[in-house]
Amino acid sequence: MNDPGVIRASDAEREAVVERLRVASVEGRLTLGELTERTEAAYTAVTQAELAVITSDLPADGRSQGPAPAYAPDPAPQGGRARRWFVAVMGDSKRRGKWRIDQGLGAVAVMGDVVLDLREAEVRTGVVDIVAAAVMGDVKIIVPDGVDVDLEGIAIMGDKKVQVLEAPPGMNVPVIRVKAYAVMGDVRVIGDSKAKPVKKAWAAWREQWRELRGELMGEPQRPLPPPGPHQHLDPHWHSGPQQHLDPHWPADPQQHLDPHWPADPQQRSGPHRPDPTQGPYPPQPPGY
Repeated sequence: MNDPGVIRASDAEREAVVERLRVASVEGRLTLGELTERTEAAYTAVTQAELAVITSDLPADGRSQGPAPAYAPDPAPQGGRARRWFVAVMGDSKRRGKWRIDQGLGAVAVMGDVVLDLREAEVRTGVVDIVAAAVMGDVKIIVPDGVDVDLEGIAIMGDKKVQVLEAPPGMNVPVIRVKAYAVMGDVRVIGDSKAKPVKKAWAAWREQWRELRGELMGEPQRPLPPPGPHQHLDPHWHSGPQQHLDPHWPADPQQHLDPHWPADPQQRSGPHRPDPTQGPYPPQPPGY
């Protein structure tokens, strides 16, 4: 039997994995950022083993392995469905972190700011539909790089722009559809590369994926930083309390104050260097 680690994946198998990811997202198992990340990994997978790793923590669904249909707008709900609105009038309205998107969104900024961060949201619809209006204000929509952004609308003495690293054409990726109305204001859709990064937990599938890709490409594997409250910020973290702030902190305590302090104790006295045996202060004149 052939080893799946060396069997190359087909286009149909990649599309089947992408469809499984989309279904997992609709079921609330993946955030929009995770969906985008894994979708990109599926399209760049070379072997069947790499595809298996991407869905290793998702339930099997028994779907056929044929190509999956592309994303399409959700059908209009019966009787209409209210849009979820975020409004800022001479103030701020922000939505970040974990939240659910199962309906259309609306953002209105009147001399204020509205920020919608979709990266950690659970997207229960195939297409995220947003209506954004900025009147002497700003609406900023943050999405993971790799999604497909469709921005349309009108800007009068204002701007509407997309600053997202979108996926190459032909990929079945999440779609963000924005209809913008800007009057002396801005409506912007920006990606990870233009926003403050989101702290991501290191998932087991990423480590397995990394190892498989390294073996396939013949790349050396760099060790992950050891666990610790500070080591994740500085890989050169030292054990000494002062070295946490300065990796070049000298071991000699006297050198903490004077970087030119000689290592030889005999050389530490002189006209410009106090004798360490005389204490921290120079001798005082008689009668002082």
